[in-house]
Amino acid sequence: MEVNQAKQEHLLALKVMRLTKPTLFTNIPVTCEDKDLPGELFNLLMKNDPSTVKGAEMLMLGEMLTLPQNFGNIFLGETFSSYISVHNDSNQVVKDILVKADLQTSSQRLNLSASTSAVAELSPDSCIDDVIHHEVKEIGTHILVCAVSYTTQTNEKMYFRKFFKFQVLKPLDVKTKFYNAETDEVFLEAQIQNITTSPMFMEKVSLEPSMMYNVTELNIINKDGNGVSTFGTRTYLQPLDTRQYLYCLKPKPEFAEKAGVIKGVTVIGKLDIVWKTNLGERGRLQTSQLQRMAPGYGDVRLSLETIPDTVNLEEPFEITCKITNCSSERTMDLILEMCNTNAIHWCGVSGRQLGKLSPSSSLHLMLTLLSSVQGLQSVSGLRLTDTFLKRTYEYDDIAQVCVISSKTKIDS
Repeated sequence: MEVNQAKQEHLLALKVMRLTKPTLFTNIPVTCEDKDLPGELFNLLMKNDPSTVKGAEMLMLGEMLTLPQNFGNIFLGETFSSYISVHNDSNQVVKDILVKADLQTSSQRLNLSASTSAVAELSPDSCIDDVIHHEVKEIGTHILVCAVSYTTQTNEKMYFRKFFKFQVLKPLDVKTKFYNAETDEVFLEAQIQNITTSPMFMEKVSLEPSMMYNVTELNIINKDGNGVSTFGTRTYLQPLDTRQYLYCLKPKPEFAEKAGVIKGVTVIGKLDIVWKTNLGERGRLQTSQLQRMAPGYGDVRLSLETIPDTVNLEEPFEITCKITNCSSERTMDLILEMCNTNAIHWCGVSGRQLGKLSPSSSLHLMLTLLSSVQGLQSVSGLRLTDTFLKRTYEYDDIAQVCVISSKTKIDS
């Protein structure tokens, strides 16, 4: 963009141009069949065209670069660069020239001038040049305000300013989904869509976890000892394409045993996204703190620590349970009851005392059971009773286990 904002009554002229990278020349191939009237004429013209790719003249993408012909689009996260020039169009020396550039957004006004000191004098046909840069962090209307003040030879103070309005667009659409696991793990799925009109090279998409979590990226697979992206080596995101990124967050060891603390944590972290467009223009977005809906465990939480995937029919197997007092103030006195179902039978004494469980503390319990029915069976029938409040907590469908006959296992 170039705007000449000089006025006749002023001795100085102001020019503002946006600095952007050039683009590859795009040609439109015109061809025809050999039996048509032009014959090989169109093909020969394309082969002799210096802007086409030799050997691939039918491709629309050329070898030459073209300078931008318009202001272009500015996207959130990119760096806005502009060239500001003040030229002395008069035939006299101008003194005390001060050029100021501010960027007005919907929420703030930023000073982008590289220098705040005035230029002592400017000879005829001379100019003052300045280049400003700003990483765009807000969407919507932006106004570049350029103000020029100077003094004439007759010591007259002169001042003028011009406004240049442009829109900042949203480059990406980011949607998140949270999945709370029984083991206090949190899985985050981030769906990122390119809503621009040009492809993007996704340089980095990472999750910066909050202080209570460690994060594991699930978008890389181990292949021959090297980490390979699940999206391949060319991580381009075409316009309107969407890509899913998956992360697993685990509580840090110092917080893992504090059930009450982890239970109330809603802040997970923030996504950091870096991309490149066109000829390497870099863009970066960082989301605000992502928040999940905290799971409700009630007063007592029962979770499975270990359980076999496959067990033999009518053969005992063991599971390890973790019982947590989620209350931060009240001690519990718990009794464990085990109720058999049609397929699952518990081994041991039902109604045994587990003792007192202080607030935010846990205990581990190893239980034995067997299944009398083959197939995928649900572990159910555990009951915890707090003798202080006379309240019973029921736990069904805790987990599933695959039951096969012992003969099938031997034959396999």
